[in-house]
Amino acid sequence: MINLNEVLETNKMIEKENLDVRTITLGISLLDCISDSLQKLNENIYAKITETAKNLISAGCQIEKEYAIPIVNKRISVTPIALIGASACKTPEDFVTIAKTLDRAAQKVGVNFIGGYSALPSKGMTKAEKDLILSLPEALSSTERICSSVNLASTKTGINMDAVALMGKVIKKIAEATKDRDSFGCSKLVVFCNAPDDNPFMAGAFHGVTEGDTVINVGVSGPGVIRSALEEIKDADFTTLCETIKKTAFKVTRLGQLVAIEASRLLNIPFGIVDLSLAPTPIVGDSIAEILECMGLEKAGAPGTTAALAILNDQVKKGGIMASSSVGGLSGAFIPVSEDHGMIDAAACGALTLEKLEAMTCVCSVGLDMVAVPGKTSASTVSGIIADEMAIGMVNQKTTAVRIIPVVGKDVGDTAEFGGLFGRCPIMRVNPFSCDAFIARGGRIPAPIHSFKN
Repeated sequence: MINLNEVLETNKMIEKENLDVRTITLGISLLDCISDSLQKLNENIYAKITETAKNLISAGCQIEKEYAIPIVNKRISVTPIALIGASACKTPEDFVTIAKTLDRAAQKVGVNFIGGYSALPSKGMTKAEKDLILSLPEALSSTERICSSVNLASTKTGINMDAVALMGKVIKKIAEATKDRDSFGCSKLVVFCNAPDDNPFMAGAFHGVTEGDTVINVGVSGPGVIRSALEEIKDADFTTLCETIKKTAFKVTRLGQLVAIEASRLLNIPFGIVDLSLAPTPIVGDSIAEILECMGLEKAGAPGTTAALAILNDQVKKGGIMASSSVGGLSGAFIPVSEDHGMIDAAACGALTLEKLEAMTCVCSVGLDMVAVPGKTSASTVSGIIADEMAIGMVNQKTTAVRIIPVVGKDVGDTAEFGGLFGRCPIMRVNPFSCDAFIARGGRIPAPIHSFKN
C-alpha cells in the first residue's frame, strides 16, 4: 500500500530538487462521437470532452493541496482524429474545424494541451490520414492548445517513406505559418516510430484504440532528484551509481502512483499507467545534461555520453518497474534540447551536435526532441533526418521520435526563443549534403526480419 509516509519522504525532493508530477493526462475515447455529418461530429466531440473532463482541473488542484505535490500540467488525450473524422471530413479544411473544436473544448475545461490530433500511417496512408496531415499547418497555427502526432513507422510494418516525404514538406509549411513566433507551431508536432497508445506526455499523447472509454495516465519527472543523489556519490563505481539511480527512480515512481490512484478515485475514472520519464525544464537543476555531467562528463556530447545516457535510461526503468505494476508510456530519459539548460549550453559551445544527438537516441526514451535547425533546411533534409530516426526505432524495437523546428529567418549562431517550458534553442548545424534522390524514391522500407517473430 502507498501511504502518506512515503510522500513525506519526498518533501526534500519537491522543495529543493524540482521533483514534480509533470502531468495528469485524461484519455478520452471519441469513437462514440463518429458521425458522417461534420457539424454533428464537432458537436459530439465538444460535448464528450467538456462533460468527461469537467472536474479534471479541480481534482488536480485538490491533490496538490492535500499532498503538497506540484502538478505542472493537466492535459487531455483523445482517439486519433484521422480515425474519428474519416467519415465526415472530405478535405483538410474539414479537419481544421475539428482542431478548432478540440481547442475550444480544452479552453472550456481549462487544460493547457490536448493531444490526439493524430494519424497512424505507419504502413499505408488513407485519404483521411493524408488530409489530416495536410491540415496541420493551418490547424497548428490557428489554435493554442492542440498537439499533434503522426506515427510513420513500426518494427512490424516498416517505414512509410511516402508519409516521411510528406511530413518533411508539411513541417516546413508549419514553420512558415508560425514564423512570427520562431516557427513555434513545429514544437506541437512529433513524428513517431512505434508510438505507444498510453503516453501522457505532449506532443505525442493520444488515446489508443485499444484503451477503454476513459483512463487516467500520470507522468512524473525528477531530473533534479537524480542529479542530487549522484552528487552524493561522486567517486563511486558504476555498480553503486546504477543502484543509486534505480532506488531514486523507485521513490519518484511511488509518488506518481499515489497521484494516479487519487486522481482515479476523485474522477471515478480507471487508472492506466505511470510514466516515469525524466523530462527536463529550462530551470537550472532540472537537467538531463547535468546528470550526465555528474557521472563524470565535462559536457553533454563528450565521449562517453551515449554510455552514460544508456545507464540512466535503464536504471530509471528498473526503478520504475519495482515501484509500480502499471509503468507504461515512454518511461526513461528525454533529451529535448530547448527544454534542458544543460543541453542548450552543450549545443551552444559545440559539444553537442545533431549527429551525437542521433547516436544518443539509440538508448534514450524518445529521440530527436525540440531540435531547432536553420530555416533554409530543405524539406527533403528534414525527411531524411526523420527517416534516420525511424530506422533506429524500427530496427531496435523501441519508440523513437522527431520534433524538429526549421526556424524561418534564422541560421547557425542564432537562437530560437519559445518561452515557458519550451525554452530556447541554439540553431544547430545540419549536414549540408543532399538526400533528395533518396527521399524521392517513395514507397515503403520493409520491416526488419525480426519483426516476424510470432
